[in-house]
Amino acid sequence: MIGAPGPTGHELTELLKIAARVPDHRRLGPWRFIVFEGETRAAFGAAAAEIQKQEQPEASEHMLETTKNYFLRAPTVIAVVSSPKNDPKQTPIWEQELSAGALCQNLLLAANASGWAGCWLSEWIAYSDGINTLLGLEASERIAGYIYLGTAKANPQERMRPDLSERISHWTP
Repeated sequence: MIGAPGPTGHELTELLKIAARVPDHRRLGPWRFIVFEGETRAAFGAAAAEIQKQEQPEASEHMLETTKNYFLRAPTVIAVVSSPKNDPKQTPIWEQELSAGALCQNLLLAANASGWAGCWLSEWIAYSDGINTLLGLEASERIAGYIYLGTAKANPQERMRPDLSERISHWTP
């Protein structure tokens, strides 16, 4: 559970600076931030629910209400946008997208180290053409994640993690 307050102003700017210190071949900066604070969170939720009605006509009233409240789950929400650049040296798009993912993780680590709680979510709003249009994304851009930031209201519950013994191998010639 994440509640108020959340990082704003200088604190938020510092978190975003730290987050931006990511692997980034040729310093392309293939990502950008969209910040939601205050009343913009509810306005985005209302607009998202209208888009959901169009894209998912089977969506129940409960689902639409949930969408309206998505960004009210935390006082500060950051959309991290993967924004690949056309590079004359042809840095692979995949590597540019990984840079945006690393940025999301850095943002969570920076927030935690600064005493804030954070959560990285995507949900359907990360994959919706209508939402992408609402946010002004270019055709080449995608949402890497929505990062929810604020104050921890409860300790997070530990969840199951992969058994590393099944995920680690050692190469031998």
